[in-house]
Amino acid sequence: MKPEIRPACVHFSSGPCAKRPGWSLDALSAAVLGRSHRSKIGKSRLKEVLDRSRAILGIPDDYLIGIVPASDTGAVEMALWSLLGPRPVDLLAWESFGEGWVSDVLKQLKIDGRKLIAPYGKLPDLAKIDPSHDVVFTWNGTTSGVRVPNGDWISDTREGLTICDATSAAFAMQLPWSKLDVVTWSWQKVLGGEAAHGMLVLSPRAVARLESYSPPWPMPKIFRMTKGGKLIDGIFVGETINTPSMLAVEDAVDGLKWAESIGGLPGLVGRTDRNFAALEAWVARTPWIDFLCADPAARSTTSVCLVFSDPTIAALSADDQAAFAKAVVAKIEGEKAGLDLGAYRDAPPGLRIWGGATVETSDLEALFPWIEWAYGEALKARAA
Repeated sequence: MKPEIRPACVHFSSGPCAKRPGWSLDALSAAVLGRSHRSKIGKSRLKEVLDRSRAILGIPDDYLIGIVPASDTGAVEMALWSLLGPRPVDLLAWESFGEGWVSDVLKQLKIDGRKLIAPYGKLPDLAKIDPSHDVVFTWNGTTSGVRVPNGDWISDTREGLTICDATSAAFAMQLPWSKLDVVTWSWQKVLGGEAAHGMLVLSPRAVARLESYSPPWPMPKIFRMTKGGKLIDGIFVGETINTPSMLAVEDAVDGLKWAESIGGLPGLVGRTDRNFAALEAWVARTPWIDFLCADPAARSTTSVCLVFSDPTIAALSADDQAAFAKAVVAKIEGEKAGLDLGAYRDAPPGLRIWGGATVETSDLEALFPWIEWAYGEALKARAA
């Protein structure tokens, strides 16, 4: 039977993600519009994002935080272009974005790099990381639903830098800051902010690298973090490289204030974990669906990737499996019961459900019967 109850919020996209509960355009009424972002009030609002982010995430006082262009992608590229080169680099990838960083380092920068690649649903062997090398990795594979379970594999006595793309992990998972030298994320993930801007965190070790090393390739202005061998400090106090959207900035401030109101990082992680527990319970009682990631310790709690495990569907060709998954998603979207639930285009066919802190557990629980209904409808259509 078609379910009667729909989720109150039907947004389950893995980026941009659902807005915080209760959000409306009124949240942006204090935005600094029609003013220079370099005005006193403009810079103060940008610095507010930095200060609130540091407090919520527990970023050490001697780490720097900057707002940079082009979302998480821009933040990662700034780090790769500015920091890599003095040492060999270990490049980890188990999903599409990590593979993109591998390609940029090896094909564009042409750095001496070692690839440690795993297929969707698995992690590479983290024990193979060389602590004398730099390492580039995603904490949480947004398109594969696979995350590193912890930072124990990162040496405390490492010689190289760790560059971590944490865009779907920050504010939803505990990050071991002492293990990380560069961390990036974007506003449109866990706190549901608007896109276009990235966050870049640098450890003292990363700053020392910046000030002691000049890359041999031309550096686009948008990537430059030093001048005359010294760090451009303004980037890390709210003086952005280019003009930011003050509407997006205000939305980021709103998300951070909401995070504080629910208990900061413990509250955010708690909401995320409760959502994942609901997803786990549903998968456990549903015989025809399973996690793409077989290892429970490595399963993402935010971008949850699922596959249809019924042998009849699993035996289909890749194209037919993709068509079946799209039919299920289309049925749900057609009923306005859940939006943007399809697996990432490069990932195995299935579903991807965002379960980050801005999603209500009750909405997930209302979504599950609709997936079950749509699955049955897709089976009937295939048999017809």
